[in-house]
Amino acid sequence: MAEQKRIGELFEELVETVARLRGENGCPWDREQTRESLKPLMLEELYEAFDAIDCGNEEALQEELGDMLLHIVFHAQIGQEKGTFTIGDVLTRIIAKMYKRHPHVFGREKVRDVDEVLLNWERIKEKERQKGGMLASLPKSLPALLRAFSMQARVARVGFDWKNAEEVLKKVEEEWREFQEAWKANDAKRLEEEWGDLIFALVNLARHLGIQPEDALQRTCDRFAERFSFIEESLKALGKNIAEASLEEMDALWEKAKKEPLKHS
Repeated sequence: MAEQKRIGELFEELVETVARLRGENGCPWDREQTRESLKPLMLEELYEAFDAIDCGNEEALQEELGDMLLHIVFHAQIGQEKGTFTIGDVLTRIIAKMYKRHPHVFGREKVRDVDEVLLNWERIKEKERQKGGMLASLPKSLPALLRAFSMQARVARVGFDWKNAEEVLKKVEEEWREFQEAWKANDAKRLEEEWGDLIFALVNLARHLGIQPEDALQRTCDRFAERFSFIEESLKALGKNIAEASLEEMDALWEKAKKEPLKHS
């Protein structure tokens, strides 16, 4: 109980701190910020939190979550100044939403497993939607791999899904053949469409195999960057400029880099 009181007091202090920063005698920088100017900063904090999670750095994650919370309070303070909403409205709304969407916890409804929880979640959200369908609320600005994964996961909750990974693999093979046909036909428009279909099918396969495609590709990028850095450092140690190295030299060093333990695995 004492800890809850402390949390409440700290949260109130944060809200008051942001209000003071935005106040008449506050910080000039904070005072001139708008919702639009905060967008890139808010996105940056989100990805910094992702990095902390990926690195398993709990101390860094603690700091980044604080930065994200600051943005939430900051936007609520702007809302209060505009007379549109307050941090109290934000809290009231999310708490009510959690109660409404978890009747198996806060109500009398019974569920057997996670699948039933997700199906029930979609039924509740369907009643809440005023327009559009299940996919309408997904931001189009999401990274494409994440958007594809989220789309597939949502429709799977209502049964629109392949039965198993083997079935999805057949779809991947089908899309690969269609991509090759478009390539041979030198049809640029169709080639782009078939490439997109192929990646979409691969995302679906990843989902069925329990792989997060965005994370998997990020780790591949990390491995590539580390191994290419090994090539650069190796050539530099030999007194060579990478721009002057042959492809054969770089390939040989690449194979050597693959045998080296990764610094970030």
